Amino acid sequence: MNGIVYDARKIKAFEGLLALGEYAGKEERWISELWEALVLDEELMKEFMFYLDHHTLLDRVKCRGYALTDLYVWQMDRYNLIRDIGKNTSCCNKEAMVLNAFRAMVEMKKDPDTYVKRLTEGRGMDQLF
Repeated sequence: MNGIVYDARKIKAFEGLLALGEYAGKEERWISELWEALVLDEELMKEFMFYLDHHTLLDRVKCRGYALTDLYVWQMDRYNLIRDIGKNTSCCNKEAMVLNAFRAMVEMKKDPDTYVKRLTEGRGMDQLF
């Protein structure tokens, strides 16, 4: 069996994603789509693994100058706007917002112009999402 290298980091990352996804109330399909995107993007996978280990974002992955923390804060702002409370309460699921930030980065890399517009201008008064 010489020459076989087993890297359990991705298995641990997948298990971590499943646990976070369940905790955050994400659907199985949503989690699977995020996992597929992470597997295809080595930089983002490293960022996700770092998050699982440290529960903070490394912020090395950037798209048009925006990092995951920027997308996380954007998620928080949207959460507060929708609920019209102005601050984060105990019912605010931070893990869901982190997962949303990872998903937003995946989508932002595919269509940066749309996301930069959303981050800088918003989506309009009648469109919250």
